[in-house]
Amino acid sequence: MKHIVVLTGAGVSAESGIKTFRDEDGLWEGHDIMEIASPMGWEQNQVKVLDFYIKRRRQLLEVQPNPAHYALVKLEEKYKVSIITQNVDDLHERAGSTNVLHLHGELLKVRSTFDEDLVMDWRTDLKIGDFCEHNHQLRPHVVWFGEAVPMFQIAAEVTEQADILLIIGTSMQVYPAAGLMDMVRMGTPVFFIDPKPSIASGPNITVIQKNAATGVSQLVDSLLEEV
Repeated sequence: MKHIVVLTGAGVSAESGIKTFRDEDGLWEGHDIMEIASPMGWEQNQVKVLDFYIKRRRQLLEVQPNPAHYALVKLEEKYKVSIITQNVDDLHERAGSTNVLHLHGELLKVRSTFDEDLVMDWRTDLKIGDFCEHNHQLRPHVVWFGEAVPMFQIAAEVTEQADILLIIGTSMQVYPAAGLMDMVRMGTPVFFIDPKPSIASGPNITVIQKNAATGVSQLVDSLLEEV
């Protein structure tokens, strides 16, 4: 069974109604990112940071997976599928994908500021005074600017095993995630789906200039027919 590795970014969830971060009218609009998504911002104003993520969490609980998420689930009928997502939402899991690695954390989880390995599910508003078992404040389980990406090495090892790489809805401008494309073995077919692709077609690279819902559905149908 061939192994398909899928790298997804904000574009795959945008059609579910989740705003992207960097586009015009995106989530960063009107915010200093260092104030709401960095260790420094957390130290200076925890209330402001928590308020930002409360709004993100509430929005996530109101949306549903879209056709792109469901199409990726269909791939599991005939392929081994590993999804590596830069997104902090749980839409891949809700659609039914069984092997999802979150590079940048998960919005519906929190972790201890005392022990970063102490992570727990959290679907309600996180507020000042919500403590872990060690009596320390809980924080969003999200990788902030300036923090290490602890899951990157695992993601790199998975990508190296790919027989086919799909890249969906990401600018490929955010590192270290953007470097995963270079981890595949020479000659591995790469499909890049984005309405505004940042890379061009080339040897082993096929660019599909469509939105995620349309492009992923069409590509999945094609890949399933090949098996």
